[in-house]
Amino acid sequence: MSEPVTVSITRIVDLAHGAQMLAWQRAGDKLAERFDGFLGSGWVRPSEDSTEWHFLYRFSSSAALQAWEASEQRRWWLGAAQGLVGESHMEKRTGIEGWFDEPSSTDVLDLRPPPPSPPRWKQMCVIFLVFFPLSLAANYAAGQWLSDLVLPLRVLISVCLMTPIMTYFALPWVTKMFSFWLNAART
Repeated sequence: MSEPVTVSITRIVDLAHGAQMLAWQRAGDKLAERFDGFLGSGWVRPSEDSTEWHFLYRFSSSAALQAWEASEQRRWWLGAAQGLVGESHMEKRTGIEGWFDEPSSTDVLDLRPPPPSPPRWKQMCVIFLVFFPLSLAANYAAGQWLSDLVLPLRVLISVCLMTPIMTYFALPWVTKMFSFWLNAART
């Protein structure tokens, strides 16, 4: 027995023809319902003013889908939309697992405004609290163990060691320790 097949289509729609698009889509649903193996369909768009509309339809098997796709009714229906829609992407999936694959990218729409960044002078103070002692320790160690090297090479080694320590450990730690102060309400 063949697995069900889901078809996902992204179409570009001229906003001036939104009502015609809805009527066209409903007509296609009604035509497809007459075919054996049709399991349903639906559509969604990201927002009211989006030109990108996403359509899904599902058939019980590849053979049932092929019968719909090769039908005269579908050809007539698609022809009725000439100049009304453009197809930008089509994808067919069998089974259920394909719909749960990890996406290659994710767009998350968060309508809340981002929290304000702390004032620059507070950021500077917190960075100084980490940078000064770390720099002092690195320069002391470089002077003790790398004194035979020329200054530019000692500084390069010191910076190469300090940068990941600052980025991944020291700054996140001190930022967390002083978050009460960094994120305090501004007056």
